[in-house]
This record gives sequence, C-alpha cells and structure tokens, in this order.
Amino acid sequence: MERRRSLGEYRAIDLVLFAGMVLIFEFIIVRAANWWFPGQPFTVSLAAAITSIVFMRWGAWGGIHAFLAGLVFCFFSSATLNQFLVYSFGNLFSLAALLAFRIWGKEKVRTGNMGMLFPIAVLALMQTGRAVVAIVLGAEPLSATGFYTTDSLSYIFTFVIVWISRKLDGVYEDQIHYLLRLQAREREERRG
Repeated sequence: MERRRSLGEYRAIDLVLFAGMVLIFEFIIVRAANWWFPGQPFTVSLAAAITSIVFMRWGAWGGIHAFLAGLVFCFFSSATLNQFLVYSFGNLFSLAALLAFRIWGKEKVRTGNMGMLFPIAVLALMQTGRAVVAIVLGAEPLSATGFYTTDSLSYIFTFVIVWISRKLDGVYEDQIHYLLRLQAREREERRG
C-alpha cells in the first residue's frame, strides 16, 4: 500500500513549487527587461498573480511569495538596500487582501465577481505598500506615484494569469477544499 502525503507535506511541496515559479519568472522578466528594453520606465511582474493564486490556495502563506518576489526582483536588478526593503516589505501589504476572504468567504471570492477583483487588489496593495515603505524610508511622496505608473502593465498580466488559473481545475482553489473534493470523487468512483 502506498504512503499518502500529509497535508503539511503537500502544502510544503506546493509552496516550494510556487516559490520556484516566482524565482524563475522574476529572473526571466528582469533579464529580458534589461536585455531588450534597457532604460524603459515600465516593468512587468508576475508577483501579484502568483501571490494571488497562493493566497487562494493556502491563505496567508502567500505572504512568503509576496516577500520573496520583492527580494528576487531586487536581487536580479542589482538594487540598493532601500529598494530591497521597499519591494519585499511593501509587497507584504498584499496580505490585507485576505480580508476579502473573511468578508465574502473564500469560495465566493474565487467563483464570484470578486474573483477577478481580488488579484487586482493584491497588486494595488503591493504598489501601495512599496509607496508607503519608500516614504517611510525618506522618499518624496510625489516620487512614490512611480510605483503605480511603472508597474501598470502588471495589471494586465495579473488579470490574464488569474483568469486562466480560474479555468483550470484546482489551481485557483483552496487546496483543502480541492483535496476533499477529490477524495469525495474517488469514493464515488469506487462505489460506482
């Protein structure tokens, strides 16, 4: 008889896989931007898309991915210490989006109209967090608007990635709910 993974093991593997995606995609995006579009004021990031998916799958555990995305972006961009602080800690403001789960319920956020507003809110909170941390570290308030304008293309990428994820079975779904659904389906198949 084969050994089944515990929920903790499954979650750890899942979180590591999504962390790997953050590392790979942010690396590719930063390298591509530096190679093909040096000096462009715009940037694209998949941080909010991946973080939104992990929030939906595991809740607050997605904060790890938000923080990691900031670190990875800064590392591959040869950023200063202040930029590391701004992006990594600023991205943690996205944890406030989890209030939507408490207010409307995770399943309603996942399947309802909120499903596509949630990832947009995650990105907006990340940008707001970066602006707030930058101001706290001494940046001029007017310069903090750059966090919204330079990262505006990320809204499109975030929206599309989460929209596609919603269509894939179990990807944009609470994983405990998903595993229970699979287990119920297996039981039903055994009976029939």
